[in-house]
Amino acid sequence: MTAPPAAFNTGAPARIGAGSATVTLVEGATFCLSDCQGDIVVGRPHGLFFRDARVLSKWELRVDGQAPEPLSVQPSAAFATQFILRRAPHGGGVDSTLLLVRERLVADGLRETISVHNLDHEPTVVVLELHVDADFADLFSVKEGRAAPGGAEVAVVDGELALREWGDRLRGLTVTASGEPMVSPGLLTWRVVVPAGQAWHTEIHAEPTWANKTVRARFRRGENLESSAPARRLEAWRDTATTVEAGHRVLTEVLRQTESDLGALLMHDETGRGRSFVAAGAPWFMTLFGRDSLLTAWMALPLDVGLSMGTLQQLAAVQGRRVEPITEEEPGRIMHEIRRGPASTDVLGGAIYYGSVDATLLFVMLLAEAWRWGADESAVRALLPAADAALAWAERYGDRDGDGFVEYQRATDRGLINQGWKDSFDGINDAGGRSAEPPVALCEVQGYYYAALLARAELAEAFDDIARAAQLRESAQTLRTRFLETFWLPQHGWYAVALDGHKHPVDALTSNVAHCLWTGIATDEHAAALVEHLATDQMDSGFGLRTLATTMGAYNPMSYHNGAVWPHDTAIAVAGLLRYRHVPGALALAQRLAAGLLDAADAFGARLPELYCGFPRSQFRAPIPYPTSCSPQAWSSAAPVLLLRSFLGLEPHTPHRQIAVSPHLPEAWGRVVLTDLRLGNIAVDLEAEGETVKILRMPEDWQLHTAPR
Repeated sequence: MTAPPAAFNTGAPARIGAGSATVTLVEGATFCLSDCQGDIVVGRPHGLFFRDARVLSKWELRVDGQAPEPLSVQPSAAFATQFILRRAPHGGGVDSTLLLVRERLVADGLRETISVHNLDHEPTVVVLELHVDADFADLFSVKEGRAAPGGAEVAVVDGELALREWGDRLRGLTVTASGEPMVSPGLLTWRVVVPAGQAWHTEIHAEPTWANKTVRARFRRGENLESSAPARRLEAWRDTATTVEAGHRVLTEVLRQTESDLGALLMHDETGRGRSFVAAGAPWFMTLFGRDSLLTAWMALPLDVGLSMGTLQQLAAVQGRRVEPITEEEPGRIMHEIRRGPASTDVLGGAIYYGSVDATLLFVMLLAEAWRWGADESAVRALLPAADAALAWAERYGDRDGDGFVEYQRATDRGLINQGWKDSFDGINDAGGRSAEPPVALCEVQGYYYAALLARAELAEAFDDIARAAQLRESAQTLRTRFLETFWLPQHGWYAVALDGHKHPVDALTSNVAHCLWTGIATDEHAAALVEHLATDQMDSGFGLRTLATTMGAYNPMSYHNGAVWPHDTAIAVAGLLRYRHVPGALALAQRLAAGLLDAADAFGARLPELYCGFPRSQFRAPIPYPTSCSPQAWSSAAPVLLLRSFLGLEPHTPHRQIAVSPHLPEAWGRVVLTDLRLGNIAVDLEAEGETVKILRMPEDWQLHTAPR
């Protein structure tokens, strides 16, 4: 019997940083890493980070000269948590009568309330010390363990603790506190008497300064968490997002976590234009990324189409205008990432780095998809020049040798060697494990190019440019024909992951080929062969699809791109398999991969991390974490929404006032209900179970199709 559906738009998220000793709080582009006591410890990759610089490198609480003992971490949101502690027992005793609660909130700064509860029958004297320091180290330096100690000038100014960056003093931090602490450089001290059975409190604010001006914090002294700006923003996001109910416990919890995490990763354009987009992931990628933000927005379309338009508009605003080898900027190219830290120029060549081969094509794909899902037509029209510039980049700069394929090769020795989604230095290799020599043409990128041409053709036809639409479709078909001839390896039964600089096929079996199913560039015959190979234990770990088959020379289940499992990658594979669900075995494999992902999410406390190791399920009963995996991470957070959409067969076409729903829901999912699915200026309610669907609300002039569009 199916359990009753439970809404995912309500309830608290799972534990922050579950599965590790580090607690991560994130809100927009600000984030904080600490241990389970709440301490930011010197020498560890901890800190409060603001605008890609660490503005707190030390934040350590001592009680009577000792570190308190941790009892629990109680999160209330992705940007807020409570650390439950106790004073170490006196004289070697077992029990303590002093409870401490550190309630922390992050939002363009940090607010911490420390509550000291005396559970004894007589008053107690307590000495609290908060040790504070900053190094203003660049995010990259902290991530790579290169941050040098020091870097701050610490002083007491008008009873406040002031920390300033040495040198030009662009960055700084001001620390203020209630409870009348004694303030000395790097230290706040309270000596208090807590009556029996009562509590004492202090509230501490750490506010960054930028160019000698304090950044306006989005919380007020004494303000309840529920009424804080981050909480209101998250609630507004929940109010606009589609409500989903499911009869499957894990799916419900995962989708609830998805909504919370995407809300926490939500960023806003600082120019005041109201654009919203998501940061790539915490802790190290709290910024706009081309590929990550575009794919996340695509996956999250059933929740909010506005996220797609904000992402597209923000990326168009910084689209390449000139040729600049150091940053790899080229006319029409969509950027890879943007950074504002003190070492951004040294690492990236500038604040914006453009070394991505696929973001430009994904931009065009998403524009047409957002149009289908109900994006404002005038906003879509305004982005057509950016889409045309993107396709012009693909033809002029992406296709480096005129063979019709899009390749990449870094412009200088400081750029990324590999510029697809597997962008580690050893991410693209052949069956023997040898790295591909550039220029490299990736199989999935050709699929994106094919889909981008068709996407722009659909927009051209919709906006009465019939000749352009025909030309684009002809270009897409020419590309597809050449791709099928060149990339297919009949002796293996899969597509080459790439062509190398000599136009030789790079013959490793990888998850990249599943992206070719997602974009539709594969033939049914090829898809059938791919399904057979993807379904083997060489690729299916039991917890999702491996990035590289176990039989390949570079395989390592603990490798970032050569054997690990990436949830977003598996979700794209599932979407591709369901596109070809008429092919034998495709639907069964899609359901198995989805079940593996949900089992992994359950093991990680309902939050899918960026990636995890690719050990077989037969070896370990739970997925093994990858040590430096981001969590929360945008496209992993959004991946469950793509699973849901794909199994629903949900394909709206708002301009035509049509919605296609052809469900093939796994039996274990039970009944799934979508409420307030916003498509343009209308809303749709529907429920589905198995292969049946019922429309609960839809305008009379709309049409329902129960076969895929």
